[in-house]
Amino acid sequence: MIFDRGAFIFMVNVVGVRFRTAGKIYYFDPGDLDIQLGDRVIVETVRGIECGTVVIAKREVPEEEVVLPLKSVIRKATEEDLQHVEENRKKEADAFDICLEKIKKHGLEMKLIDVEYTFDNNKILFYFTADGRVDFRELVKDLASVFRTRIELRQIGVRDEAKMMGALGPCGRPICCCTHLCEFHPVSIKMAKEQSLSLNPAKISGTCGRLMCCLTFEQETYEYLLKKMPKVDAVVMTPKGQGTVVYVSLLKERVKVKLDNEQDADIVEFPVDEIQVVKDAEKKIDQEEEKLGEEELEELKQLED
Repeated sequence: MIFDRGAFIFMVNVVGVRFRTAGKIYYFDPGDLDIQLGDRVIVETVRGIECGTVVIAKREVPEEEVVLPLKSVIRKATEEDLQHVEENRKKEADAFDICLEKIKKHGLEMKLIDVEYTFDNNKILFYFTADGRVDFRELVKDLASVFRTRIELRQIGVRDEAKMMGALGPCGRPICCCTHLCEFHPVSIKMAKEQSLSLNPAKISGTCGRLMCCLTFEQETYEYLLKKMPKVDAVVMTPKGQGTVVYVSLLKERVKVKLDNEQDADIVEFPVDEIQVVKDAEKKIDQEEEKLGEEELEELKQLED
């Protein structure tokens, strides 16, 4: 417990555990166990008993950052536990094939993506995608009769599908969501506009068919620079006199100005720190956006879903 600004803040010891590559991190109480970064541990979650990997070493965090009640780590994973995890991986492959057969048998329009056994085999989760709602009640009964355990079918979106399946992005590297992104953050067409990217859906969408998550990585910088930089057609005062901005280089933080001085009508480039805005201009509609029809605008909007 520490004292801060006249109020008591309770700190709790936790370790961060992840169950999938680039999956969400959950906090658990390490207790008296000697748990190190990278250790495999057995914990209890809302889904049952599971085996995860410690990705955040033991540390203190404010109590408000923790979902209470904080569950304790049951034990460090033994060789027997790890062998059981490998056996579950093999069972998942078999369950995947069986589920595909059952889906075909029931004539359901759904795409099976992944299968996951909980560590204690108390539940099997089947992840799938579909264009709309699917009545899979008979499928669940059929699967339960085969596996004799709890069955959960979970419909996921195209972003989650890409995260589970993995792929290479347009940059040639493994997609961010299956390597380091723990959660999906909202991505909008506005970000692409502010970063002066092409509004061609093929160039700004990822393998999932939605806007690339990497648009969010530099958005904060672009928002800062957009506030700092004058707009095209703004009237500014420069070391060489007053002029009008004709070009803005956001990342270089430089502007090109057409001077009002008749004797020096050339366009001169200045660092933004050397100019002062006299009268800023109204934000213009992007020329590329103006050329888009209603269908193309609707297609762009769907990339945000």
